[in-house]
Amino acid sequence: MKKIILLLLFISFSTYAQTNLFTGTWSNENCKDCSKKYIFKITIAQSNNKIVGTAEIISDNVELNSGVMDITGYVYVLGEKAQIKIKAENGQSANAVLYANENLLQFIKRGGSDLVPDETILTKLFE
Repeated sequence: MKKIILLLLFISFSTYAQTNLFTGTWSNENCKDCSKKYIFKITIAQSNNKIVGTAEIISDNVELNSGVMDITGYVYVLGEKAQIKIKAENGQSANAVLYANENLLQFIKRGGSDLVPDETILTKLFE
């Protein structure tokens, strides 16, 4: 009986550890309180504690368009917070922290170039 309980406990911890909260395409298109001067779109994939993906800023204002930027990063131990680095084709880079909660992703820039907004809420478009 004790072995079964330990096995179930182990399975529940394994299942929790393997949830990939950050995987998907996220955007501020549907944000009600956000500025609509641009659309910030992130497509990321999470595998265990690693994150890779792309980001792009699309705007009617040509100066705000970013082109495709690369994302690399890692997820913290409990899986609800991630640290990412965004790098543009011209060599500029910025660091940011992501907080995942259901179908929302809070994006907070921590330093680097002005490639991305300082802070925004992104909603999940699809996985």
